[in-house]
Amino acid sequence: MKIALAGNPNSGKTTLFNLITGRSEKVGNWAGVTVDKKEGTIRKSLMKDGDSIKIIDLPGAYSMSPFTSEENVTRDFIKNENPDVIINIVDGTNLSRSLFFTTQLLELDIPVVIALNKTDLNKKQGTKIDVKVLEKLLGCSIVETVSIANSNNGIEALIKKAIEVKGNNQKAPFNGQGVDLSNKKEVEENDKKRYDFVKGIISKVEKRSKDEDKIKRQDKADRILAHKWLGLPIFAAVMWAVFSISQTYLGPLFADILVGGVDQIYAFVEKLLGDSVSPLLSSILLDGIIGGVGAVIGFLPLIMILFFLIALLEDSGYMARIAVIMDRFFKKIGLSGKSIIPMIIGTGCAIPGIMATRTIKDERQRRTTAMLTPFMPCGAKLPVIALFAGVFFNDAAWVGTLMYFLGILLIIIGALIVVRITGDKRSNSYFIMELPQYKVPSIKRATVSMFERGKAFIVKAGTIILLCNTVIQIMQSFNWQFQLVAEGAENTSILATIASPFAFILIPLGFGVWQLAAAAITGFIAKENVVGTLAVVYSITNFIDVEELALVSGVSEVSQVMGLTSVAALSYLMFNLFTPPCFAAIGAMNSEMEDKKWLWGGIAFQFATGYTVSFLVYQIGTLVTTGSLGTAFVPGLIVVAVIASIIIYLMKKGSEKAASNGENKGAAWEM
Repeated sequence: MKIALAGNPNSGKTTLFNLITGRSEKVGNWAGVTVDKKEGTIRKSLMKDGDSIKIIDLPGAYSMSPFTSEENVTRDFIKNENPDVIINIVDGTNLSRSLFFTTQLLELDIPVVIALNKTDLNKKQGTKIDVKVLEKLLGCSIVETVSIANSNNGIEALIKKAIEVKGNNQKAPFNGQGVDLSNKKEVEENDKKRYDFVKGIISKVEKRSKDEDKIKRQDKADRILAHKWLGLPIFAAVMWAVFSISQTYLGPLFADILVGGVDQIYAFVEKLLGDSVSPLLSSILLDGIIGGVGAVIGFLPLIMILFFLIALLEDSGYMARIAVIMDRFFKKIGLSGKSIIPMIIGTGCAIPGIMATRTIKDERQRRTTAMLTPFMPCGAKLPVIALFAGVFFNDAAWVGTLMYFLGILLIIIGALIVVRITGDKRSNSYFIMELPQYKVPSIKRATVSMFERGKAFIVKAGTIILLCNTVIQIMQSFNWQFQLVAEGAENTSILATIASPFAFILIPLGFGVWQLAAAAITGFIAKENVVGTLAVVYSITNFIDVEELALVSGVSEVSQVMGLTSVAALSYLMFNLFTPPCFAAIGAMNSEMEDKKWLWGGIAFQFATGYTVSFLVYQIGTLVTTGSLGTAFVPGLIVVAVIASIIIYLMKKGSEKAASNGENKGAAWEM
């Protein structure tokens, strides 16, 4: 048996899917979170013996006449895959909007069961819906479910009812079939009749007690939090508070405990191995595996607390307001208003963020968004931010906040450049999103989200990062003749000889040493590898305790750890954040762009952006702090000038193309 879950965006559809299947798909207070259908099997506790029921979570849709690519997925699946039953999730707090889609589903000759969701919120708001009358008017079964993120109430009855109606015939209360879809006037007239029909149903079944004070409070909050000028400074203050709590105050307390445990494991294994074990094996096990992986794991508490706080912001409805604030800016720079959704999703991981760009219809806007989304610092980059903020800037919260807002700035600049290069200044797409009501966020949901992301981080640390650090330790231990490198001669190792040419290119950026170059290279496998590789090449197991770092490095000033000034450290951080993402994210870019020219152009643009930003930060920062320019200023200036020249040339060429297209359109119009 195959059951499809269909409903409007933000109706609670994916949360219901997670509760029925036991899975943990991403949920959010905006449209576009589910960009493709997700399949799962009903939990055994909800099934009869021998039953096998497949559940398909479809992207949110307002209509069977697709306006977005998500609605295309929903329409095509329902019409072509023939599900046995459709569970239509209807938002009980917004019945008039939801039933338009419901009446279309009832015309498809597929049994429909309505999950009338958020009925608990209706009770709080004083809204009453006569379910029995609604069932009679629609001609289908209705099961009431509460705000399903917080309770299983209603789910068992819903599945039972879906099984019962399989194979039943239902009569559509409104027949809109036979309309000529190519006739715009006929379609509009039919839609108007459908809206009137829905209004008639609402008037008979719904009694809404408006809480004017509550509505006024919501509106007053939006006038401040979503204000076109105040919105961004408030967002900056919120993010600063989030980073302060996670990176400066609460996070390090738990991190110290975890790092202490890693140190004890290191000491225990070191004592267990003794002197009888090969130095190479001891080095790989202690420095490569325990030291490298332990250094990355040490940042887990900081990251988990950060994810917990961001999950609270999402669940409260605040992050949806950020999308609205950014929409007006994105429209002006030639991006779709929908571009903000992939970028918000990308703060968790760039891969689903890039995949979410498929909701953007315009080809150029979709590819541009896929190219620019990785500029938003993702979860994998947080250990790198935390490392440099802690070691070089005394856990300053402004470092992490600055990285997010610099990412937004680079996206804006990048979009303006791409628009000029492509010669396409159009921004005719529409951004439709329901603003959810502000609410007290669910601690349970935020906790589950935190542990899920923490689990993913640990799995990556125990697989990709462990393997990478082991290889790095071996490459650092041998030269090309496969002889062990003597102490003090690390520059002759395989790792050093591979990384040194890249280090030479990075001298104008302030970090032209092979150790830092090697860490940046491994970051393309997984950004967490930057921390792990630094731990291996510098033989440091504890990046949390800055006093220990200063002791290990043999210097008194923390700013000199690893031979970097604070300005060079900031430059190195930005280079790792704003050059191309990990290979998996590049693969996602390739899939969504569907054009090798755009893919390689995007990667080149990301490299050029990271190099240029790092160069400017290091050289200007050094000039301000010391009164003189940094090392290798002239060679670096030449590289940046070449990058700028290429971009200016491409922009000029794009402008000429746009002018030519404009002339051709004018000529065609005159004809």
